[in-house]
Amino acid sequence: MATYLDWRPASGDIPTSPGVYRWLDANGRILYVGKAKNLRSRLANYFVALETLPERTRRLVTTARDVQWTVVRNEIEALQLEYTWIQEYSPPFNVRLKDDKSYPFMAVTLADEAPRVMVTRTAKIRGARYFGPYPKVWAVNETIDLMIKVMPIRTCNDSNYRRAMQSGKPCFASQIGKCGGPCSQQVSIAEHRERVNEFVHFMETYDRSIVEKLKRDMLAASEALQFEEAARLRDRVQAFEAVLEKSAVVLADNADADVYGLAHDELAASVQLFTVRRGRVRGVRGWVLDKELEVDDATLMTQILQDVYGAQAQHPAREIVVPQIPDEVDALASVLTQARGSNVRVHTAQRGAKAELLATANRNALEALKQYKLKRTADYVARTEALNDLREALELDEAPLRIECFDVSHLQGTGIVASMVVFEDGLPKKRDYRRFNISESTDDTDSIYQTLMRRLAYLRDDEEQSREQSTKFAYRPQLLLIDGGQPQVAAAQRALNESGVGSIAIAGIAKRLEELWLPDDDFPVILPRASEALFLIQRLRDEAHRFAITAQRASRRRDIRTQLEEVAGLGPARINALLKHFGSVTKLRAATAEEIAEVPGVGPNIAANIVHKLSRK
Repeated sequence: MATYLDWRPASGDIPTSPGVYRWLDANGRILYVGKAKNLRSRLANYFVALETLPERTRRLVTTARDVQWTVVRNEIEALQLEYTWIQEYSPPFNVRLKDDKSYPFMAVTLADEAPRVMVTRTAKIRGARYFGPYPKVWAVNETIDLMIKVMPIRTCNDSNYRRAMQSGKPCFASQIGKCGGPCSQQVSIAEHRERVNEFVHFMETYDRSIVEKLKRDMLAASEALQFEEAARLRDRVQAFEAVLEKSAVVLADNADADVYGLAHDELAASVQLFTVRRGRVRGVRGWVLDKELEVDDATLMTQILQDVYGAQAQHPAREIVVPQIPDEVDALASVLTQARGSNVRVHTAQRGAKAELLATANRNALEALKQYKLKRTADYVARTEALNDLREALELDEAPLRIECFDVSHLQGTGIVASMVVFEDGLPKKRDYRRFNISESTDDTDSIYQTLMRRLAYLRDDEEQSREQSTKFAYRPQLLLIDGGQPQVAAAQRALNESGVGSIAIAGIAKRLEELWLPDDDFPVILPRASEALFLIQRLRDEAHRFAITAQRASRRRDIRTQLEEVAGLGPARINALLKHFGSVTKLRAATAEEIAEVPGVGPNIAANIVHKLSRK
């Protein structure tokens, strides 16, 4: 492979103006659309030595045969043109939100002669006022059922409405108490319109003054001995209260915000949107998308907002709270302001109620990403495909039914712990997880060598294997994965050679994840971006890293407990109080005697002895 693209344009030919650029393949198909404040500066990032580019970007530029650009006057025009072309051409390397489901809304058809309230999944009904989205259909139906008890408006479909108005007989929904429109023969069209306006006003504002007025009327009816009317008003109050309770207050009453949570890794991104109107969470939506190119949080956030308020036509809120300020935020805010018809502010939150809601959205996004991974892992077909893809990519004789992955964790060269996680048939087998404490090591390669020598000692020969593995390890692995590149793989291969164990496949997981390094190979094995094998490798790497970090922290905690137990006057209760007070071993080691003495039960003398003891390590 050549180091540079032989067809790249001369730097001086690329303008320094704002604009939109397009990468095209040999057939003229648009592969990627991007925008830039300075086209020359942005495109220069692509025309560098190919081996320095991330794998996905390298795949883009090597697939392309041409790059074209269009100059615009400002960043706002660049943003609009980029969005238009992404929607028109659907470039395969652009991030696009592909929800696996459509969300239900409550809609009030204000353009109709007699507006109706209904559940819908389309946002294109002419003249309709929408509320939501709701997480489930039953949540919309429940809200409608409660609301029509206190503000009865039309719920029947158009054909039933026309039939009832022509025949003079109430519609079926009205006969069972589910419709309060003119088709019930109880209200006029004008009276019904007033009810609809009240209905919409309450759903927009959640104004509690309506409830307070109903309570006053109920008391007045009771005092006048009109008990049936009082009971009817009581039922309406209870229905209103139920609607209010189901919409949690999270911000000030006048708050109108869309709050985004984001969690992503090398392969996928999870987005959560909390829709807040009048201080209440009115809807929650979520997406998980596969990432084709490695993009930073700011770029990813820009593309998400473009898709939500462009392709999905969602009406932007007055405030859009995001975990990361998007690229060209001022231009993006101007575009959203035009779509809303009034000022839109795009910002992040550092403190207060909005920051708390943002943190909640981020936690939900992280949980959704975890659930997405677990769902893919549980798919038997996907696991089988992943193992077969690995077999082909690594040229193995059989699919690696047992894979052991190793990682090393330490704190500035101390407290070295290596982890071994095991996947069988594509699933974690936690009872076979092992950790290896390493007392002395020169570097990570030496740690890997020591770890593999200790692990492979249990595979010396068949007789010893059957006797010792029953308590230490399960059967022989088909693949050993090392978290690292060529140096770590070489150390693992050296351990395998010196152990006297027969041939076992070894591969190293490079930081870019798509690259698997094999012993003595000058070039890595590249896994397809969307392959199940790559997803499995990522899970193995992440699990090994998590287990190593957990084991290393536990080792440090046990180590400091041993030291503290040697201090006169310190028992288990005071040691627990110390660790709880400082929260981490690092903070305790860095604390002064005065800070330690503030812990209940620890006086100045004991604090001085603790500092002396810990400073000797």
